[in-house]
Amino acid sequence: MRAHTHPETHLVERIGWLRAAVLGANDGIVSTASLIVGVAAAAASTSDVLVAGIAGLVAGAMSMAAGEYVSVSSQFDTEKADLERERQELASQPDFEREELAQIYMQRGLDQALARQVADQLMARDALGAHARDEMGMSEVTSARPIQAAFTSAVTFAAGAALPLLAAVLMPHSMIVASVSVASLLFLALLGAIGARAGGAKIGKAVVRVTFWGAMAMAITAGIGTLFGTVV
Repeated sequence: MRAHTHPETHLVERIGWLRAAVLGANDGIVSTASLIVGVAAAAASTSDVLVAGIAGLVAGAMSMAAGEYVSVSSQFDTEKADLERERQELASQPDFEREELAQIYMQRGLDQALARQVADQLMARDALGAHARDEMGMSEVTSARPIQAAFTSAVTFAAGAALPLLAAVLMPHSMIVASVSVASLLFLALLGAIGARAGGAKIGKAVVRVTFWGAMAMAITAGIGTLFGTVV
């Protein structure tokens, strides 16, 4: 009765959209901030910096959407192919598949009789679902969702990219490099904390991780921008 009145929710259920959201927002902040800092360090005008930033936002959002859709679609196609092969094997050799499932349960600690009884009952109810879950590790929680991943990544990339772009708009030209760098690191720290909180991870570790790589990316692009600006 308690299980029916007090259902549990698990953080892993968020993994599909959370991974895409964190990736998109992080990439949006880091890539756009690095682009703005690199162009500004090359002694470009404010208008050039803003054009570069807007172009980076639009191109990056589209690239993230396309990349996520293609990669997650590949995962979806692989899962679909595995399920179809498993469906054919269940139709052609059900006894072998039943024994295979029972062996999995025995490896997890059930005795032989109970393992075979469990395999019989699960296959009688949903044979393909039982094999997908226990043989191949597939589930509704972790299954590929290409459209969800593409949409989430595009939206969060654009939102993340808008933050350093806004900092560049509000600050005078002489302060663009410093202001965008500092603001972006703060945004990354906040993103790391939010992502860790949503995923139930340690906040401090996530914050350090995202800010370190963000700072590294901006430092390298600023150096390259300064070098090329001096040469040109």
